[in-house]
Amino acid sequence: MPLTSTDNIVGPAYAGSYGVGAFNVVQIEHAEAIVAGAELAGLPVILQISENTARYHGSLAPIGLASLALARAASVPVAVHLDHAESVELVREAAQLGFSSVMFDASRLPYDANVTATRAITEECHRADVWVEAELGEIGGKDGAHAPGVRTDPDEARSFATATAVDALAVAVGSSHAMLTRDAVLDFDLMTRLRDSLDVPLVLHGSSGVDDTDLAKAVTAGMTKVNISTHLNKIFTRTLRDRLRTEPGAADPRTYLGPARDAVAAEVARLLRVLAAR
Repeated sequence: MPLTSTDNIVGPAYAGSYGVGAFNVVQIEHAEAIVAGAELAGLPVILQISENTARYHGSLAPIGLASLALARAASVPVAVHLDHAESVELVREAAQLGFSSVMFDASRLPYDANVTATRAITEECHRADVWVEAELGEIGGKDGAHAPGVRTDPDEARSFATATAVDALAVAVGSSHAMLTRDAVLDFDLMTRLRDSLDVPLVLHGSSGVDDTDLAKAVTAGMTKVNISTHLNKIFTRTLRDRLRTEPGAADPRTYLGPARDAVAAEVARLLRVLAAR
C-alpha cells in the first residue's frame, strides 16, 4: 500500500468525528511497534518524529527514511509527520524526504510574529503538497514554558487559523507534555467551543497524561489528532527493565528490545481503538 498522507488520515476522522493516534518515534523499534499496533487494530496511524529526535540521531534522514519505509510497507494507512519543528530548514528537509505533514512550532514568538512565520511555512509546504499543523500558545510543560492552566482563546484561535491557512491547530485545553501520570484535567467545554469556532481539525498534545475515559471524551468534545509519546516510552522502558531484571546476563539487544517493542505495539492497538470508538 502506498504511503498515505496525513490529510487522508485526519480528514476522514475530522469529518466522521472520531480520533486518530499520532505516536512519537524515538528509534526504529518505536516505529515498528506503532505500525504493528496499527495493523493489529486495523486502523490508520501517524508516525511522528520530533526535532529533538532528529537531533538525537544526528539528522532527520536516518530515522525519517526508516519510518517512511515502514509506512510504505504497512497494510494500513500510515503517515509520517514532523513534530514540533522550530527549524525552517528541518521542515524543508522533511518535505524533501517525503513526509506528508509537519507541525511548525512558532508558539514561542509573539502572536503577530507567529502568524507571519507560520503563514510563510504554510504557503511553502502547500506548494509541495505537505499538510501543516501549528500551535497557538505553548502547550503546558513544553520546556517548562507554561503551566497546564494555560487555555487557548477560541476567537484568537479562529483568527490565527484564518490568517495562517494551517490544516490543523494544536490547542491548550489542560494537557501537558511529558506527564508520567494519566491524571490531566481537561477542559471539555473549551474543546467544544474551539471545535465550533474553527473549521480545521484540533490536535491534543500531551495526551500521555490523559486516561482512556477522558481520551474518548476529548474526541467527542472535538479533538481529532491525539499525540501520545511519554506513555509509550514508559511501557517500553518498564518492559525492558523487567526483561533485564529476569535475565541480567542478556547481551543480545534483541532479547530485551523485542519484548519492549511488542508491549508498545499492543498498547498502540488498544489506544487506537479507544480513539476510533464512536
